[in-house]
Amino acid sequence: MSIHLIGGGATTVADAALYAPFVAEAAARASAAGRARPRIAVISLHPEAQEKATALAELLTAAGDGIEAHATAGRSGEPVALSAIADVDGIAVGGGVVEEVRAGLEPLFGELRRQVAAGVPYLGVSAGAMVAAEGSLGSGSRIGGVPVAPEDPEEPGFELEIESGIGLVDVAIEVHVAQRGMLSRLVAAVESGLIAGGLGIDERTALIVGDGRLGSEGEGSVWRVLPTEGGVLVSTIGI
Repeated sequence: MSIHLIGGGATTVADAALYAPFVAEAAARASAAGRARPRIAVISLHPEAQEKATALAELLTAAGDGIEAHATAGRSGEPVALSAIADVDGIAVGGGVVEEVRAGLEPLFGELRRQVAAGVPYLGVSAGAMVAAEGSLGSGSRIGGVPVAPEDPEEPGFELEIESGIGLVDVAIEVHVAQRGMLSRLVAAVESGLIAGGLGIDERTALIVGDGRLGSEGEGSVWRVLPTEGGVLVSTIGI
């Protein structure tokens, strides 16, 4: 099974095709277990968690008929219960503030890794994609005091920090890349040595990792940033 990471922005029924490969994998797992309808855990740790969990469940339903969505609307500062991902055929985690998404899921990191290793597909959208990495990028826009990405006017001067993520992929994940000017942050993080390499995903674009392959779907690009002797190498996947 695969890990499906969406760079954000894909929030309407017109974007359902991006979610279809994940739903198809969940359906295949359900069928192998003798279930007619795939059970998918839908987790939101967004400030508007209930609304966002419902919207993500509706998108997954539009991507594949007959799913059974088990939605969890988390609360800031409270960990998600283990029961939220028990006995499911797929796990979908939505966006929000990356630090809050990471904190809410942290007690489940080991179980998430175990389930994915056992064949349960994972879908992460925006912050849900970022925390899938072994080292999760935070929301800061500076490295060593130097701005490396557009700054939030309400949170100027925040340093980029790397925290432990779920560990489903071994390179850092950046999202909203072209739309928010985040490629520069990913390049600077690699060049400074904060991370060993990274993949950046545009909005309305999915990166699919599985069976030793990388693939992309959607209208944007997936950017690969790797260190070299002279600096960094930037390339794209799926173009």
